[in-house]
Order: sequence, then structure tokens, then C-alpha cells
Amino acid sequence: MAYDENTAARVRKLLAGQRYVAEKKMMGGLCFMVNNTMCCTVSGRGGMLIRVGPEAHARMLQEPHTSPMEMRGRIMTGFVRVAPDGYQGDAELKKWVKRGLDFVAANNAGRKAAPRKAVSAKTEVAAKAKAPPRGRARKGLRR
Repeated sequence: MAYDENTAARVRKLLAGQRYVAEKKMMGGLCFMVNNTMCCTVSGRGGMLIRVGPEAHARMLQEPHTSPMEMRGRIMTGFVRVAPDGYQGDAELKKWVKRGLDFVAANNAGRKAAPRKAVSAKTEVAAKAKAPPRGRARKGLRR
């Protein structure tokens, strides 16, 4: 099942001012990562998954239109599923995305925000030079 493109566009708009935002298709929908940490997902099963952390999990389940996130028969502590009725208005969606951002900020406290670096050509050449020999040299050891 495909995720809701309209909700994804609304979340993109809310995250437009954030640094280091990336989108990845995972967990059955479109996941929004902030500083290499999952913030929220527009789910393919309907609704959204919000990462709130284990400390806030029980408290968030008291909110209307929420339920525990279940994956392969297991409750995922730290995530809540929010039904579409829970974020119909812009204020409600902003509240849920902010809760995901609050988790990211708490999780990354003390860590520097660093995007992943691309591997340079020099690093690849150096790694190949250190690799063990292939071919005849290895076959000779098997005798």
C-alpha cells in the first residue's frame, strides 16, 4: 500500500526549516530522518508513525487517535501510530511532527550534527591496496 502523498507534502513543508533532513522509503512508508535519526513516517498502512522515545510512549498513547506501533506482532516502544483523524488540521500535524523533532533533539544532545560523508576516490584506492591477495596466491594455500 502506498503512503499518502498529501500528508508527505505537508510534513515536508513543516520540516523545510530543519537542517539535515532526508527521506527514505522504509517501514512500509516514507520515513523522515533528521540528523540521521528517524523523526516520523507517513505510513503505507494509513496514518503516521511518530518517534517519541520510550519515556514518552505511555503518555502519548493517552492522546486521542493514537495506538501502539506493532511490527511483526511486537509492540515497538518509543513509537506511536497516529490515525489520520489525529492530524487533519495543520496545528495537529505540527504538534505531532514537533514531538518527533523533540525526540531527535533529545537523542542527539551532545552530538555534533554531521551529514554522512561520501567516500573519496583516494580512500577507495587505499582500501583496495590493503586487501588480501586474490587469485593464485590464495589457491596455492589450499593444497
